[in-house]
Amino acid sequence: MALMVATSWHSAQAASATPIEKVLTMLADLETKIMGEGSDAQKVYDEFAEFCEDRSKAVSFEIKTGKSDKKSLEATIAKETADSESLSAKIEELASAISVDEADLKAATEIRAKEQAAFEAEEKELTEVIGTLERAIGILEKEMAKSGASMAQLKSAGNVAKALSVMVEATSLSTADASKLSAFLQSNEDAEDGSMGAPAGNTYEGHSDGIIGTLQDLYEKAETQLEEARKTETKSVQAYQMLASSLKDEIKFGNKDMSKAKSDLAASGEAKAAAEGDLAVTTKDLEEDIKTLATLHQDCMKGAEDFEAETKSRGEELTALATAKKVITEATSGAADLSYSFLQTSRTQLKSGADLAKYEAVRFVRDLARKTKSTALAQLATRMANVAGGSSADPFGKIKGLIKDMIEKLLKEAEEDATEKAFCDKELAETEAKKADKEATIAKLTTSMDSMSAKSAKLKEQIAELEKELAGLAKTQAEADKLRAEEKAAFETNSAELEKGIKGVQMALKVLRDYYSKADKAHGSADGAGAGIIGLIEVCESDFTKGLAEMTATEESAASEYEKLTKETEISKASKSQDVKYKTKESKQLDKDTAETGADKATVQEELDAILTYLKGIQDRCIAKAETYAEIVKRRTAEIAGLKEALSILDGQAVLLQTSRKLRGHA
Repeated sequence: MALMVATSWHSAQAASATPIEKVLTMLADLETKIMGEGSDAQKVYDEFAEFCEDRSKAVSFEIKTGKSDKKSLEATIAKETADSESLSAKIEELASAISVDEADLKAATEIRAKEQAAFEAEEKELTEVIGTLERAIGILEKEMAKSGASMAQLKSAGNVAKALSVMVEATSLSTADASKLSAFLQSNEDAEDGSMGAPAGNTYEGHSDGIIGTLQDLYEKAETQLEEARKTETKSVQAYQMLASSLKDEIKFGNKDMSKAKSDLAASGEAKAAAEGDLAVTTKDLEEDIKTLATLHQDCMKGAEDFEAETKSRGEELTALATAKKVITEATSGAADLSYSFLQTSRTQLKSGADLAKYEAVRFVRDLARKTKSTALAQLATRMANVAGGSSADPFGKIKGLIKDMIEKLLKEAEEDATEKAFCDKELAETEAKKADKEATIAKLTTSMDSMSAKSAKLKEQIAELEKELAGLAKTQAEADKLRAEEKAAFETNSAELEKGIKGVQMALKVLRDYYSKADKAHGSADGAGAGIIGLIEVCESDFTKGLAEMTATEESAASEYEKLTKETEISKASKSQDVKYKTKESKQLDKDTAETGADKATVQEELDAILTYLKGIQDRCIAKAETYAEIVKRRTAEIAGLKEALSILDGQAVLLQTSRKLRGHA
């Protein structure tokens, strides 16, 4: 009965731990919890630091891109402003030229209308006079055949006016026709008074043939005047048509050029407005990115400081816990033995039981060493077997000391392995992340370099094409200058010759007309041949005048075309030169940016090479192992659990021995 009670009490004591052991267990659990919190905090901080680094790089790249875009947009705005000014000047010039041409065309049209009205009136009057003369001559010829009283009156008339009066009285000629003939006769006499002296057709010999001849002369003069009037009208129409055609062409092409210039001006304005809008957005985004980068830097610095403070505080807490464990372990072992041990029993009575407990503990540790394939546990079992039992209060003190030392060693190794595992995981993750980041940066920089190089090459091709076009414009202008000079020289020479010829024929006409218009010539002059010569010379004068007018019109048209070509060339040259200037500037900036990006890429490549070298070392240290960390933890956990169980075996046997000794003493 007493043995059963002792055994039950021993089991209850083995199931419960001492207060010191509970304190140590609680301290260990707290250390584990704090280290777990530290590990979690480290992961969170690593993610935060990676976020800060990635975000900083992304925002820095956006700032750099924004600055580049801003420069490009400012250059575009300056170019479009220059183009708009050039096009506005061109539009003003074209509008002025068109206005002048339209005014000239309007004035020429008004003059032509007046000339045409005058011609039509003159043509109508001369046509009526010619018809009247034909009728008067026919009447006279009929009267000559009659030889009546009217014929006698006509013969007695002293001049044409009187003869016409006789014909009116005889009702052979209407009053209106007589008035027309008198007016025509008077106008001819007024015209001849200044150059011939006495009137030629007012008197005639006293027979009907004289008045008929006079009327026939008037008839021929009327026809000549009508022919000259028609020739003059034809020349005027031709000159007006040439001038109007030239002015209309200039107005047409001017309006076409103005329409294109206005279209280009509108397009340039739209491009400028779009660039200004993009510039405003880009500037605003750039300012926000700069502000974001500054705020990000402050937040990341504060996060790092907070993490450093937390880590330091957590380390201080772990140090305090470790110190407390050490002090409790070292300073309370004796007090624990005195406070929680049972009454001493006789040494001789516990000898065989201790030996049995020792044997069981050694056997348990050896089995554990064999299961876990641990050399250290096998060595511990050997040392436990060689330790003799003592006569102290704790007969298994040395053996338990060996086991506890082994447990502490295993715990220390576990802590070191956990630290190494955390280090390896952290370094591998961070190094892989840095490697991926550097590779992504290199790829991004390479893409940027390729883009900038392609854009620069395209700009250089455009610059070469523009320079080629500028050379072509210069060549075209030089050829136009040469051709204009040749045309002008030829015009001056030929127009001088025509003017000289016109003056010559006019002088010849005057001489011939002065001579053949005389009435008191002393010999029978060749009036008919002279009239033919005068008519031929008049044709020559008309041809010379027409040729000079056509030549002058051609010269004016050529000069206008030359001025138009010169202005267009100047505008095109200014525009293309401006394009060359801005494209050259942009190409140089792209080359500079490409070089800077190449330098950045080389720096990042050096950093990547260093990271790869470090990564290889970490991989050799952390990955190339025969046993994984999980297997090590599992094995060591089993070893520690087994050793603790061995300790519990020894503790239970010691209590049992003490209880048995006490019971036998009472008996």
